[in-house]
Amino acid sequence: MDHIPPGGTIGILGGGQLGRMTALAAANLGYKTVIFSDSENSPAAQVAARTIVASYHDTDALQDFMQAADVISYEFENIPIYSAEFIGKFGRLAPSASVLDISQDRFKEKSFFQNNDLATAGFALIESSSDVESACQQVGLPCVMKTTRLGYDGKGQRMVNSLDEAKVAYDDLGQGTVIVEQFIHFDTEISVIVARSRDGQSVNYPPVHNIHENHILKKTIAPADLDAAVHDQAVEMAIKLTERLDVCGLLAVEMFVTKDNGVLINEMAPRPHNSGHWTMDGCVTSQFEQFVRAICGLPLGSVDLVAPTEMENLLGDEINTWSDILKEKNAHFHHYGKTEARPGRKMGHVNRVKL
Repeated sequence: MDHIPPGGTIGILGGGQLGRMTALAAANLGYKTVIFSDSENSPAAQVAARTIVASYHDTDALQDFMQAADVISYEFENIPIYSAEFIGKFGRLAPSASVLDISQDRFKEKSFFQNNDLATAGFALIESSSDVESACQQVGLPCVMKTTRLGYDGKGQRMVNSLDEAKVAYDDLGQGTVIVEQFIHFDTEISVIVARSRDGQSVNYPPVHNIHENHILKKTIAPADLDAAVHDQAVEMAIKLTERLDVCGLLAVEMFVTKDNGVLINEMAPRPHNSGHWTMDGCVTSQFEQFVRAICGLPLGSVDLVAPTEMENLLGDEINTWSDILKEKNAHFHHYGKTEARPGRKMGHVNRVKL
């Protein structure tokens, strides 16, 4: 399965907005998509040729899914590893189940960075309440305590300033397995997205500056205004990580730029990423088209900028400003098709291209 020409079918595990935008990009290249989701009327299902709604543990449904697709990928990390390994046995999953397994567990992820000489914040593992004090002493206070699995957009994490706070935070996080990370006084948050094909060819988008509000990405500024040395180091680290993981597809690497211009990898995502949405209007090849090209074995597209671009997430009721956005010159509005605008929920985004 080295080359899947247009006319083929791409399977996507997950029905969120990343799957939706991937399905739209795939259609432009002549591909059909089949979505596997455990919920009805998902954003991706609205634009796909077919949707299978079933539990991710339903092997009969997964078999049906595999028969319908020429290649399969995923649009979020929190898919049961069982499902990924089941599909991976037949050689149709990209990126591989091993990449997904590492990205699902913060301790495995940080350990992989460390074992491959990729700079990251200090960290320690807590497996019971008796580990809290020694872990905090190892990384120092203040520190950040996080569940090892299922956290995103600030969920499943606590900032702690003292040992007493750490003990309370451990209880609040449900005890179990928790990672404690050194608190970084960073200057800027950036990310780099690398696309890598089956034959090992890769291209990278430029580093971008990410601005978060309440732990949720609010704006991405592309390209980031960085010193040349910081730019080159960030790109080099992202490419090295992509190669060490042997990724086929996309890898988004989130990083901190420290006060002294050091670069530390914070976390990764082996899929299209929120900080890459600007590429839909500000780059020759969007991250979603690039994703399709990579997993289908097509030549990778140009990552040249059309123009500097600012992406803004539309959270909750902000989606209702669509009429004002559509009046803006050089603003590109993207709606995710979600019906309920809950606070903090990503409902869409706008790309403002600085032509």
